[in-house]
Amino acid sequence: MKFADLGLSDELLRAVTESGYDEPTAIQAGAIPSVLMMRDMIGIAQTGTGKTASFVLPMIDILAHGRARALMPRSLILEPTRELAAQVAENFEKYGKYHKLSMALLIGGVQMGDQIKALEKGVDVLIATPGRLMDLFERGKILLTGCNLLVIDEADRMLDMGFIPDIENICTKLPANRQTLLFSATMPPPIKKLADKFLSNPKTIEVARPASRNENIEQFVVKTSERGKRDALRGLIESEDIGTAIIFCNRKTTVRELAKSLQRHGYKAGEIHGDMDQSSRIAELDRFKAGTINILVASDVAARGLDVKGVSHVFNFDAPWHPDDYVHRIGRTGRAGAKGRAFTLITPSDDEAIDNIQKLTGYQIPVHDTGAPEARPERNAEEREPRRGRSERGGRRPAKADKEPARSEEKRAAPKKEASRKPAPASRQDDDGPDDGWNGPMPGFLSVGFGS
Repeated sequence: MKFADLGLSDELLRAVTESGYDEPTAIQAGAIPSVLMMRDMIGIAQTGTGKTASFVLPMIDILAHGRARALMPRSLILEPTRELAAQVAENFEKYGKYHKLSMALLIGGVQMGDQIKALEKGVDVLIATPGRLMDLFERGKILLTGCNLLVIDEADRMLDMGFIPDIENICTKLPANRQTLLFSATMPPPIKKLADKFLSNPKTIEVARPASRNENIEQFVVKTSERGKRDALRGLIESEDIGTAIIFCNRKTTVRELAKSLQRHGYKAGEIHGDMDQSSRIAELDRFKAGTINILVASDVAARGLDVKGVSHVFNFDAPWHPDDYVHRIGRTGRAGAKGRAFTLITPSDDEAIDNIQKLTGYQIPVHDTGAPEARPERNAEEREPRRGRSERGGRRPAKADKEPARSEEKRAAPKKEASRKPAPASRQDDDGPDDGWNGPMPGFLSVGFGS
């Protein structure tokens, strides 16, 4: 099947072709015709299946007819995090370049005044996180009575972050006869209850069991000790043919410390976590996408929905506490038919976490034999001699570098497991951290006019 067979307009097909796509993915082939027919829909799909385009593309054609009015968006897309919202905005900009549609992005960490100005001009597409949307609604700066198309994206992530009460509140303020699309990787009972309450006779499209193994991703566990994790990680980076890689940690402090350690060892590494303000997070993602850095150390704020082409490797520096997070983390590689490799560093204390992951995925993850001697501690940056022959993109170092003496910088105990990774339900929390109050210049994607 081709995109041309799905009933999309010639202008939209032109934009899709120029973006390098010809054949739709399974979720796109199933969802696009139903959305164009104005049906309510539930889409259940793994990350990396092209889910975003499955609602962005038909929405562009649906919204091509009509005119926006001040403070009354014609359509609404709800996203759990700022990064996901910004990514959807990029998709509208890319595929809607031959349509004269306007868009506004409502996220925390950006000046509210600029967002209000965009709404006052009238927008066809409003992409928002629930907390910021409710803030503006309660201030009387937005009206939802003219919104006839609602998308609830990453519904299971919304549940994890405590946003379901906000979403129910938002749904009651929209027209009763609207079209509603709900997308989720899993369908736990609270999400099923939400769908039953707010969707009318929806068509359900499930392209793969959410926890099933992605055959395009080679998965391994690497046995190590808490003290030897960094050394084991660097050994993997040296031995693997790294294009771009994402390294996941359970704590923000670990993200910061590991990124600095990799930089001291000559790697082009950056970081992204919830304590960074929005402008810094966007800048770091842009550096990663542009290739200025090729290793991104991240907390789980980046685990779901982050779409960067060509990620060859994912490393779990910490085994995730929840098995579904493992699926979403490694889903950053092996996307759109490409091959990828995922490594999880484990210590004896991680046995239960790995067992739960293997039960969820139904796959026994093989142990990777690094063939390396007992992990050596790190040296301080001041004590290390410059290393020669290292590839800028993380190639193998000369063998003699392995024999350098080193001094441990990891004399810290294993971190205690937090009581819960799930933040308390709060209607004003846009992602894994509070509104950072960034007052810098407005990013260019906050108000975009297509076809101008």
